[in-house]
Amino acid sequence: MLNLNKYISIWILICLNFSCKNQITKVQFTTPTAAQILGHPDFLAMSYGGYRQTSRDIQPTLAEIKDDLKLMHAMGVRIIRTYNLQLPQASNILKAIRELRSKNKAFEMYVMLGAWMDCKNAWTDLPPDHSVEDFENNSSEISKAVELANLYPDIVKIVSVGNEAMVHWATSYFVQPKVILRWVNHLQELKQHQKLPKDLWITSSDNFASWGGGGSEYHNNDLEALIAAVDYVSIHTYPFHDTHYNSEFWLSPSQENSLGPHQRTDLAMDRAMAYAIAQYEAVKSYLQRLGIDKPIHIGETGWATTSEGLYGPNGSFAADEYKQALYYKKMRQWSNKTNVACFFFEAFDEPWKDAQNPNGSENHFGLFTVDGKAKYALWHNVDEGVFKSLSRNNVSITKTFNGNQHELMKHVFPPKIKLTPQLK
Repeated sequence: MLNLNKYISIWILICLNFSCKNQITKVQFTTPTAAQILGHPDFLAMSYGGYRQTSRDIQPTLAEIKDDLKLMHAMGVRIIRTYNLQLPQASNILKAIRELRSKNKAFEMYVMLGAWMDCKNAWTDLPPDHSVEDFENNSSEISKAVELANLYPDIVKIVSVGNEAMVHWATSYFVQPKVILRWVNHLQELKQHQKLPKDLWITSSDNFASWGGGGSEYHNNDLEALIAAVDYVSIHTYPFHDTHYNSEFWLSPSQENSLGPHQRTDLAMDRAMAYAIAQYEAVKSYLQRLGIDKPIHIGETGWATTSEGLYGPNGSFAADEYKQALYYKKMRQWSNKTNVACFFFEAFDEPWKDAQNPNGSENHFGLFTVDGKAKYALWHNVDEGVFKSLSRNNVSITKTFNGNQHELMKHVFPPKIKLTPQLK
């Protein structure tokens, strides 16, 4: 009997010890929720790819990802966004964050995990069928998102179902809202059945027009149901692209003709910022008309610094480092003031996006160049020593143009003057 009591006592101690360990583990992995992170000025958001080569077949290594994460962390970025799950990159980002955190408890970084959505025949030689989804791809993406969200509940705070997956100009792959709705509902059901973390937020990240802020061709019952189903609305706004496609806001009015090029450039960037805010407000107004109260955050916006085509000297004159810096500063000021999260696109230039055209604008949206030079928007960070002892590709962080602002401004041109219609 004494021996039995002894074993019972030992078993109780083991159970108590196991319970305490579980409680300690829970405390150690207590992290803020998406609701607490999004829109908080202490949790700046950024889009991140990290690809250094002209093909995504060459994946960034774990060490390279860690270098990038440290650079973004030094800037105050605390939540980053990924885009798809077919390649190892997203999994490696999560692994890198966990390893950095294990060595430095002060290292804090969270992830908005993207699951890519395609229509049938997307990215093939066959005509894309926008009425049918690519179920094999889409189900695989969602399954991987669920797996990673459960493996890294302390890091993955948001899952985005699709990236610009509903906007009609994404002609290679867009799907109908009902496809996004089905997968959003699936993830929400998993949360309800405790098969996903209860605080995980589910959204889709898409062009402002796709969320009802544009033409009526996007307004339908499935979109309304989708807005009701997501935890928040994630919109994209790109004044940069519309300096070509919808240039009315960008061109300088005739009364600015007497101003110097520097003043005209600054006024143009004020208009660009107002243009982005107007698109945000258009989505907000649509939700109000539906009677739906949901947070709205910016899932993507940015400004390229180089273009040989539509946005350069032969186009709208939009692409340069000075304009990017102004837009970045203005967007951060507005989003922090209004408690709107803004995933700025993007941290680093990625040459794979337009591999056949090295000077194509899509390759040059980063705040850093591929080789780790800080563009004008980050020159003050270099001056303040923010990147001291950090590097990219084993090279210390320095300024573009060797820090010579006079040389930088040689590449900055104001928009063209808006032509006044001739009176008949």
